[in-house]
Amino acid sequence: MAIPSGTGTEVLKRTFIHAQSSTATSFRWDGTMATTGTSTYTVPTNHIITVLNISFNEQGNTAEIFDMMVNDGTNTIYLLQYQSLPDYGTFVWNDKIVLTGGDKLMIKTDSAANVDAYLSYIDQDFT
Repeated sequence: MAIPSGTGTEVLKRTFIHAQSSTATSFRWDGTMATTGTSTYTVPTNHIITVLNISFNEQGNTAEIFDMMVNDGTNTIYLLQYQSLPDYGTFVWNDKIVLTGGDKLMIKTDSAANVDAYLSYIDQDFT
């Protein structure tokens, strides 16, 4: 992505994944909920996404283990691997990360599960 110049917008937004299970799902950046098991959603071209936090909640009364990773189109980098989530428990990711056009932020569980993820972010749009 080129260094932005000129005009653009910077908007606080949210996105979420409902009932995540063992097939990786990437977050959507268009204001709609991701379809569980779809890992093709990417950050749009000429956007910079700053992830502020993500809340994970286990909904199925069974302790779970989950992963969170970024893929830049070639490489997958794990941000969380084998993170435990107790039954009906919550885990909050508060580390800030930056994503650019073409990046995917994905989550998956180790087994069949029912985990919700709610993400708050800043979208800088230079299109």
